[in-house]
Amino acid sequence: MRLTVATVLLLAPILLPETAAGHPMDTQNAAFVQGVDGPAPAPFMYLGAKHMVTGSDHLLFLVGVIFFLYRLRDVVLYVSLFTLGHSITLLLGVLGGLEVNAYLIDAIIGLSVCYKAFENMGGFERVFNVRPNTKAAVLIFGLFHGLGLATKLQEFTVTDNGLVANILSFNVGVEIGQVLALSAVLIGITVWRMRPSFFRHAFVTNAALMGGGFLLTAQQIFGYFFYP
Repeated sequence: MRLTVATVLLLAPILLPETAAGHPMDTQNAAFVQGVDGPAPAPFMYLGAKHMVTGSDHLLFLVGVIFFLYRLRDVVLYVSLFTLGHSITLLLGVLGGLEVNAYLIDAIIGLSVCYKAFENMGGFERVFNVRPNTKAAVLIFGLFHGLGLATKLQEFTVTDNGLVANILSFNVGVEIGQVLALSAVLIGITVWRMRPSFFRHAFVTNAALMGGGFLLTAQQIFGYFFYP
């Protein structure tokens, strides 16, 4: 087995130190979030888009989701299910005060990448002789992804003045970033599908994708036990 250029590009997010945390929120952005008093839709939309574009866990999961989707209608359907789940728990977590352990949620998010890659490899049919409901899985994992983001925002003191407008703006930004990132990934995969190497290396690519999910999960479990 050898990694193709396409595989390396798909897994590049987890190879970069600045994105390995999954939900990056640098010092400058964190200071801005805590200093806002009132509605600030444009900056929060920017932060939401930046989060999605640099969020390795989101991107790897969505790469797995669209890997074998050939029709634009199917891509829109599955991404919409993910968006629905992501939006519900982001808003519920921040506005409703739903709190969970950030490390454990992010570990589950890493496992979501493993799940989708394993499904793409035909693992459920071969090993367990079952065919999972992919639509339900994407929606459910979308709930965990949104809750993971909510836990990061809960780490900062945010004023209630303009909170609803800012969180909604942030969520809109997340979806804008998602469209931009997925458009680039979809173009790359579409071009790759035109080459014979796509089917030859699809299994290896998803195996590497699953390895990336395990790496993300291991990082969070390590943090849970050693950085409580």
